[in-house]
Parts: sequence; structure tokens; C-alpha cells
Amino acid sequence: MPSSAPSLRADYRFYSTIQTRWFDNDVYGHVNNTVYYSYFDTVIAHLLIHEGGLDPRQSEIIGYAVETGCRFHRPISFPDLVHAGLRVGRMGKSSVRYEIALFCNDEKNASAEGHFVHVFVDRTSQRPASIPDRIRSVLERVQIF
Repeated sequence: MPSSAPSLRADYRFYSTIQTRWFDNDVYGHVNNTVYYSYFDTVIAHLLIHEGGLDPRQSEIIGYAVETGCRFHRPISFPDLVHAGLRVGRMGKSSVRYEIALFCNDEKNASAEGHFVHVFVDRTSQRPASIPDRIRSVLERVQIF
């Protein structure tokens, strides 16, 4: 199956910088594939907490991951600096699909790209709930149309 070309930095609307750690490398000398998902989670958390006001310990409405995926283009290794780009591809009443790209150091093409779907739920009932207004406003700012 042919792979599509990597995304460019300009394709994303929000960025968070993540320093790789020695611990992230696997026996092959590059960041282990499972760590890429933690980078995805980190940029999403940065947006929701610092921009959207989410309090992971206290907010009544929280986001649960229900789907993730990643496509790798080239390896990242310690001590690379990762620039995690994020945009919203789709948003419903209680769910959002984030699209994330990881850019290594100053490279213009993504080293990896993926998606992450959150369903927002009421913390107590664990039932789907509307995305809180402040978070929705932040997500709309990074949504692609």
C-alpha cells in the first residue's frame, strides 16, 4: 500500500515542543513506536489544559480516548526536539478528532502523523456529554474546514 507524502508544518494550527528523553529510545536507537502516542497525548493535554481550562482532576466533563492511529515516515531519536502540531479534523456534540504531526528538530516534513479521538463524558455518570464551551471555542480555533 503506497504511503502518502508527509504533512508540512504549515498544515497545523497549534504547536507544543517536546524534548525527547534517552529513555524514549529503543534497542534500535530511535524513539519506540509506543512513545509517539504519548507525544500525541501531550500536545492534546497541553491544548485542553492550558488553552481550554480543563482540570483533569476536578472538571465535571473529561475526554476519554476511544481511537488512535499513527503513520510513521522517518525515525525520531534522542536528543531530537519534537514539535507536535495539532489541528481538529472533525468535531461533534461530544467528540473530537485531533490530527497530530510530529516534526523533528527544524525539519519541514512530518516524521509521523496520527489521529486521536476523544469522547467527552460526565465524570460521574461516564455518559457522553457536550464539549464544554471554553474547550469548544479553543477547538474551533484549530479546526480545519
